[in-house]
Amino acid sequence: MRKYLITAIAVLALASCSEKKFHVEGNITNAKDSVLYFENVGLEEIAVLDSVKLDEDGAFAFAEEQTEAPEFYRLRISDQIINVSIDSTETVTIKAQYPQMATQYEVSGSDNCSKIKELTLKQIDLTQRAMAVQQNDNLSVDESNDSILKMIQDYKQEVKMNYILKEPNRSYSYFALFQALGNMLIFNSRSDKDDIKVFAAVATSWDTYYPGSERGANLHNIAIEGMNNIRISEANAAKAIDVNQIGATGLIDIALTDNKGQQRRLSELKGKVVLLDFHLFGLEKSPERILLLRELYNKYHAQGLEIYQVSLDTDEHFWKQQTAALPWINVRDPEGVDSQLLITYNIQGLPNYFLITRDNALYKRSMQVKDLEAELRSLL
Repeated sequence: MRKYLITAIAVLALASCSEKKFHVEGNITNAKDSVLYFENVGLEEIAVLDSVKLDEDGAFAFAEEQTEAPEFYRLRISDQIINVSIDSTETVTIKAQYPQMATQYEVSGSDNCSKIKELTLKQIDLTQRAMAVQQNDNLSVDESNDSILKMIQDYKQEVKMNYILKEPNRSYSYFALFQALGNMLIFNSRSDKDDIKVFAAVATSWDTYYPGSERGANLHNIAIEGMNNIRISEANAAKAIDVNQIGATGLIDIALTDNKGQQRRLSELKGKVVLLDFHLFGLEKSPERILLLRELYNKYHAQGLEIYQVSLDTDEHFWKQQTAALPWINVRDPEGVDSQLLITYNIQGLPNYFLITRDNALYKRSMQVKDLEAELRSLL
């Protein structure tokens, strides 16, 4: 019996030694009695793998089985997060101080994790600069949007050339594809041809280095869907009216159901100056835009201004809640951002608006308007 017991223990010990594990360890100071969570950032959900209540020196050590392809994890205390990528049986060491751990931490043992830190700090800087532009009262809405779009384009170019295309098989390149500004992905995999090519480059690399991996297959599907969207969009655009070239052209009519259940046609507003607004109430800056429209409506409605607002929100209940107290015409296209109207009106981003004259002629779109209120006064 003793012989068999010793043999069994030896087998268990051997099996334990053969397990391939990675380690994430270090110290997070100034966080005594805080709970540090170690979480897996999966494709469908974020799952807690382990946790520890930190003591005075903030020491922690987590170990998990290595996966066949690179995987993503994070250390979290409350809303402070450090992203981690693992692609081998490496040991990643992190040292930080709470509550600035999300931005002020040191990482060693993993080039991928170092690059992820660089990308995270760049994304935070982009967010801060964009917020500063939005809060600049000296800029019009269009000037603010143009400035932010330029920042985003510059950011994408830098990240694309210096990170993603440089080593598309690395996990930090995958991480860069899914960075966001607010609730909007910086790289647009649905309708931006250049961005879709970047997704496809990483997908091809992951197919080569990590064949059969779940994340590689996900990237592959995203790239294929984006390419299909572009093909459909280009085919439809060939048949659509180019609203960029409008001067005093005829109206492109819209007939949708409003928030009271009645169908409202844009053409029925002949005799009024109309601000045709394409909007998503789910956008972070939606309340600010609605406030601007309300001020214009209150000021000029009596003089003949009407607002015909087309929502692309897919959640009908949410849309009705958001529009219940708004005095202008609110309709919704249930197709959401896949709406044919976006192609017909050649809309590349939301929100967007057009001005329509009293005789039902498209006059100008947002990018052609320097001062919205001055344009409205001239039409009224």
